[in-house]
Amino acid sequence: MAQLTEKIFNEEKNDAVVHEAVRWYLASRRQGTHSALTRTEVTGGGKKPWKQKGTGRARAGSNRSPLWRKGGVIFPPKPRDHSYELPKKVRKLAVRVLLSGLNRENRVKVVDSLALPQPKAKEGAKWLKELKVDGMVVIVMGAENPAFDRGVRNLAGVRVMLSKDLNVFDLAKTDWLVLDKTAVEQLNERLS
Repeated sequence: MAQLTEKIFNEEKNDAVVHEAVRWYLASRRQGTHSALTRTEVTGGGKKPWKQKGTGRARAGSNRSPLWRKGGVIFPPKPRDHSYELPKKVRKLAVRVLLSGLNRENRVKVVDSLALPQPKAKEGAKWLKELKVDGMVVIVMGAENPAFDRGVRNLAGVRVMLSKDLNVFDLAKTDWLVLDKTAVEQLNERLS
């Protein structure tokens, strides 16, 4: 049985670090393709709608002013990159804190290998029931395993990933963490 090392699975609780890491992860995931038009980009508006004086109405130079219907937006969102840098030490610490929290609550299961008799969802559900895990489950593999992946990926609330892809966002949402031996060794190497 692979050992859950003290350094990774016995970290003190630190909500601030976890919060910052989740914020960073979500910001990095944003596409930032939102866009709206300014008054210069809206089609039309070249002619002054009415003369400056004598009408009794407020002066107006364009019917594409932000004050008008069909006008531009004053400070519109434009495509931009929302990601920012977060130190690698902080990112690793956040993952360790979440792993330790799951370990303290006895919500980490380590299995020798991830294998099903057949790559079917029915078999995957049966396997999870035998492990006594339910709700949101993150299954971490040490290496690619297409047959096992096919058997569990369609089950509700189950997320399958390689140990190198384990992230703070999925860990924060999960109820159970299932690791195989190789994944534990790789995590020990990656996070220590």
